[in-house]
Amino acid sequence: MNRSTVIGLAALAVISAAGGAVLLLQRAAPVAPAAAAAAPVRQALYWYDPMVPDQHFEKPGKSPFMDMDLVPKYADEAGGAPDDGGFRIDPRVVQNLGVRRATVERRALQPQLLAAGVIAVDEHGIAAVQARAAGWVERLGVKAVGDPVRRGQRLAAIQSPELLAAQGEFLLALRSGDAGLQAAARARLALLGVGEAQLRRIAASGQAERHVELFADRDGYVLELGVREGAQVQPGMNLLVLAGLDSVWLTAELPEAQGAAIVPGAAARVTVAALPGQDFGGRVEYVYPELSGATRTVKLRIALPNRAAQLRPGMYASVQLEAPARTEALAVPSEAVIRTGTRSLVLVADDDNRFRPVPVRTGLETGDWIEVLDGLAAGQQVVASGQFLIDSEANLRGALERLAPIEIETAPAAADDPHAGHAGHAQAAAPANHEGHAGHEAHSGHPGHTP
Repeated sequence: MNRSTVIGLAALAVISAAGGAVLLLQRAAPVAPAAAAAAPVRQALYWYDPMVPDQHFEKPGKSPFMDMDLVPKYADEAGGAPDDGGFRIDPRVVQNLGVRRATVERRALQPQLLAAGVIAVDEHGIAAVQARAAGWVERLGVKAVGDPVRRGQRLAAIQSPELLAAQGEFLLALRSGDAGLQAAARARLALLGVGEAQLRRIAASGQAERHVELFADRDGYVLELGVREGAQVQPGMNLLVLAGLDSVWLTAELPEAQGAAIVPGAAARVTVAALPGQDFGGRVEYVYPELSGATRTVKLRIALPNRAAQLRPGMYASVQLEAPARTEALAVPSEAVIRTGTRSLVLVADDDNRFRPVPVRTGLETGDWIEVLDGLAAGQQVVASGQFLIDSEANLRGALERLAPIEIETAPAAADDPHAGHAGHAQAAAPANHEGHAGHEAHSGHPGHTP
């Protein structure tokens, strides 16, 4: 047998094997009815981000809002109107995710705000002791800032030529018996700072005193000391500044968003680290009109009684404030709200396995509840825990749908090709049941299979 004869026989064997394989494939592929020759194609209405369902896109791609792919919305998809962004998850998957629901309800919200503050002097109790005539400080009853003073305690004795002259006029008026002169001389000494007790003493003795004594009119301590013994003084000069401790101020600051909820008269409960176990009750006396530009906080003032002088200026304190209650506020648990930074969302549970994201506008937050100003209605069910797991499941479902093979309608076969119709039916029917047809084809193509 020559070389050309061998090559011819080999080519004939290859052609025969190819024909047998085509026959096997034709016998393995079932002939589908004419109605099933072209499987329907799912048409996507639009693509969307499950966390921003109201924004629609004409083509797939990355979401501009979240780090995730856009999800297609099909016209034949179950679960409500296509525009509400809803999606369904198998109830068994929902149970495995540990989803907990809560009801949107109307309830009374009592805001309780926490703030830190500092004990300060009650400025309503600050008094200045001034000289009313030129002279010299002969004696001081207090010698340092912070010294305590008692009501009626002598603070200073001032020697003044003007005061000596005024006392002489008063004694002359007393000797003259003229009531008018006596009243005028007495009034002049009072204006120069001579007290009623010293006037009686001068009138009883008939002798002028070389100095005028100044006395404290309240309990407290020396806040400022402006002179020393022997110093010269002028009219209107501050000798001392006294501060009372019967009451003190607590100045606290609240964030700008919480400051609007506090009004004068709100109750406050104060604790200080230096006095553990003791609570001091007070009320907001004043809310300052200016906002701190550096800290963006609202400053407020709380008056606290301090009869036992336990509270000292400079102490740090913690304060719990009660704002006016909201009696009929629509509220959901705080954990149900998803904050993205630019908006707030909740997942509404329409039934056991259908969920949809709803944007909401929130208000006051107190304890475990947050007020909902817009977006929800009383009685709706929202997801209180497991929101992010549901979102992940929804994204995974959308990803799997996008990975599924696209069913393409085949072109009609040529009328004069008897085998073309069978091949077209096989291609169109294969995507309808991937596993069944793939297994059948693999079994049919097995070398040991006989057509």
